[in-house]
Order: sequence, then C-alpha cells, then structure tokens
Amino acid sequence: MTGSQEILLEVTDLVKHFNVPKGVVRSVDGVSFSIRRGETLGLVGESGCGKTTTGRTIIRLYDVTSGSVRWKGHELANLSQKEMIP
Repeated sequence: MTGSQEILLEVTDLVKHFNVPKGVVRSVDGVSFSIRRGETLGLVGESGCGKTTTGRTIIRLYDVTSGSVRWKGHELANLSQKEMIP
C-alpha cells in the first residue's frame, strides 16, 4: 500500500497478563487496532482500564502475553531487547 493507505502499526488481539501472588491480573485482554500513515489514535478510558499498559506492551517495556504487534509489517512481539534497538 502507498500513501495514506499504508498501515504503520497493527495491533491484533493484544493480551498482557501479570502474575501476582493471588493469581493473575488481566490488564489488557484482546485489544486490536491499526494506524495508517497520517492517522492519529487516542486511547480513552477510565483510570486503571489498561491504556498505559497497552502502550508499554506495544513498545515492549512489558513482554506480550499473546497477540501480535506489527510495525510496518514487521512483528515486534517476539523480538529481544537487542533486536528492538533499531
């Protein structure tokens, strides 16, 4: 795709769960969206609903529990920290 049709970021069924002593916290569960060149996306929701965790998981500050994060067609979810530098 070219121009405004090019998908820059595609997030599909993103899941981030945290293991805690009393069980599992399901912070992000099944988030999907795409952003094309020239578009802007805003995440809106109540405090504690997973907005920040979604962003931190996309940029790999947190490991992805499951799902897909693709930047310009390249999968990011399984890259190591070293592979993420470029």
